[in-house]
Amino acid sequence: MKRFLVLVVASIIIAVGLIAGALFLTRGEPCPFSLQVIPEHIEPSIPGQRCVFLVVVADEGHGSGEGGAANISATAPGAAVTVYPQAITPGQVAEVTVVPDEASAGETLTVTVRGERGGLEDTETSTLVVMEWGMEGDDELASTAAEMRDKFIPWLAADHPEFGITSETEWTGTIVYPDILVVSYYLYFSEDWEMGVRWHVTIVPDDWAEIYLRKRFTETQPSHSFKIDSYEMDPQPEPHAIDPPESVWRTWPIPYS
Repeated sequence: MKRFLVLVVASIIIAVGLIAGALFLTRGEPCPFSLQVIPEHIEPSIPGQRCVFLVVVADEGHGSGEGGAANISATAPGAAVTVYPQAITPGQVAEVTVVPDEASAGETLTVTVRGERGGLEDTETSTLVVMEWGMEGDDELASTAAEMRDKFIPWLAADHPEFGITSETEWTGTIVYPDILVVSYYLYFSEDWEMGVRWHVTIVPDDWAEIYLRKRFTETQPSHSFKIDSYEMDPQPEPHAIDPPESVWRTWPIPYS
């Protein structure tokens, strides 16, 4: 009996040693990861437009560096490119902002995004179709878009203070879907939020306006959306919640009609 117990204990020790050794060897190798760029294609765009791609990383196994940050970089000949933040962990979202220059009009640009971690790399490419016209008329569109955006701000501040959006929030705007008629589109970015704004260019009672909100750097799709049924009606109806689109506004097809 004593000999049997000795053999059992020895077997357990050997098994534990083998498992520990395997784990050590696995942990000694860098953890593989994958890179995803959202969307894969943006069309249409125009010179001067801020085209924002979203980037996420995911662990594809186990090893050293698992769950750690990957460094993100990007290039797009014919455009100015910025990346922020330049290092992300799984669950975080980087934004690659591509602004086509005038000479890129009529071209299809290739956006190359690279991720690097622990000596491993992954590369993804997206495309950007640039139309042959610029930002003419954007001043008027931007002015109207800001008016539509601001119709929601006081209500958001009062009814959804958890968003931290107030009249003091600063926004950077850009055109999106530049050749769309009847319904106009615009994007805004604050420190914390991406806001999509769209409105129906018609008369009461069909003159609705809608917004969506995406939490920057943690979300890849909108999490909230609100609608004003008529922005010219007096008194103006209060905003109300609607289902958010399945994806951010970037390319055809538009996520909801």
